[in-house]
Amino acid sequence: MRSQSMAGAFLALVSLVAAQTHTVCDPTKKDCPPNPAFGGSIDIDYTKGKNDFFTELPGTTLTYDKSKGAVFSIANEKQAPTIESSEFIFFGKVEVELMVAPGAGIVTSIVLQSLTLDEIDWEWLGGDAHHVQTNYFSKGDTTTYDRGGMHDISNPFTEFHTYTIEWTKEALTWSVNGNPVRTLTYQDAKGGKTYPQTPMQVKLGSWVAGRSDAPQGTVEWAGGLANFDNGPSHAYYRRIAVTDYAGGVKGAKQYIYSDRSGTWESIDIDTENGGVVNKGGKNDDDEESTSTSASASASASASATKNSTSEATPTPSGTEDDADSDANASDSANPPAQTDPSGSVSIQALTLAGVAISGLAIFANLL
Repeated sequence: MRSQSMAGAFLALVSLVAAQTHTVCDPTKKDCPPNPAFGGSIDIDYTKGKNDFFTELPGTTLTYDKSKGAVFSIANEKQAPTIESSEFIFFGKVEVELMVAPGAGIVTSIVLQSLTLDEIDWEWLGGDAHHVQTNYFSKGDTTTYDRGGMHDISNPFTEFHTYTIEWTKEALTWSVNGNPVRTLTYQDAKGGKTYPQTPMQVKLGSWVAGRSDAPQGTVEWAGGLANFDNGPSHAYYRRIAVTDYAGGVKGAKQYIYSDRSGTWESIDIDTENGGVVNKGGKNDDDEESTSTSASASASASASATKNSTSEATPTPSGTEDDADSDANASDSANPPAQTDPSGSVSIQALTLAGVAISGLAIFANLL
């Protein structure tokens, strides 16, 4: 049993994810334009073709299959098809029905990310047919490597599964086919200090980590060099549903950072009728009672799902676009020792961990 736990811990260690480290304007550091709010719900069926909710990033060309949906094809190691929402959600729910791109060296991802570099992830390695990884980051912090989770999944390359992120002020829950596999409460994230809580865009994509010019550690993390001799690798995104909770406010038009704190309470919501609602749509007189009730519910959910999560080390974010990632990779080359939630396994993070993060710089150059 101990050897199996050690093997699982080692697998978690080498499947690293690092947060994105680039933003066009960080509201915690300077004044930035408001974030355009989605403020609604949408259910996209990609078997019917393109939808304007997402924008294709430069170098991305999608095709559409009548039964499998949007096709993210990678035919060579320099391709990284990626789409992102032009509008932001301020807490909400994202459901994605997808079939993962197979093949060593290939990464498939679902990422929510804010301009303050808060981030929530699902990620799959094309060489691992048995696991999916979850992760979260706050303000781009990669000084610790204890936020990742690894979860069992069956046949991700040949069957569609629905992966869900439900994100509120009180808790963050990842689910597979409607079954929660991990819950993080606001309080569990260092009393909210490391909890993702600012408006986010939705980003979907796949990329090549196992490149011929990648460091050896990155190639090993990715499961080996990508091989396209038998043709391209395809990820299929069939259905995507997005709901913006909009801080509990109807008619949200844009999200405004009222200060540099990067907390959800600092977000003002500009509405369609011209009014601005403060503190994420909460009124001072009802905030305490609502938060207490929601926190109690979230804690119960966390207790029910805690045992389904194995804490792992972060993995390279599938939509990384920072040209400065080399410096961050170097700074993170020697992460601290990690311990699994039960305390039964303690392993030293390897130099391989830091080397693998340098894969971020490779992906950054693709976008």
